[in-house]
Amino acid sequence: MPSNIATLDDLAATLPAKARVMGLDLGTKTIGVAISDVERRLATPVETIAREKFQKDAAAMFKLANAREAAAFVIGLPLNMDGSEGPRAQATRAFVRSCAPLDARPFVFWDERLSTAAVTRALIEQDASRKRRAEVVDRMAAAYILQGALDRLKRLG
Repeated sequence: MPSNIATLDDLAATLPAKARVMGLDLGTKTIGVAISDVERRLATPVETIAREKFQKDAAAMFKLANAREAAAFVIGLPLNMDGSEGPRAQATRAFVRSCAPLDARPFVFWDERLSTAAVTRALIEQDASRKRRAEVVDRMAAAYILQGALDRLKRLG
């Protein structure tokens, strides 16, 4: 396994002060992207990358990370409700294993169970149309995932 696939504890110990973190919600058709502020207090949805093939997906992700000055990546790991890993979690791990040798920044997995459901529920409560929900749910799920990791980082630091 590449050495830059880390735990959140490792990340907390090595992340420079005032460094942004990028959150990713990997789907089969899209990648939701979010970024933290430099104090790592707040996750903000950025955009949704339409998936094509690995090289293009990774290039788009790294381009955004460079533009937003991200020092690390937090990737949602879609575990089953019992904590086991199914095909989606295995695909997410494979994507990260392929990305890690291409970029020196740390990659950290974060349990994303129910993140899309929570975001969708919040959007419904806000009366967002089905079309609007489809447009924003992935990047908002990325922000939800990243916010959970940021909150945990704050407790670790």
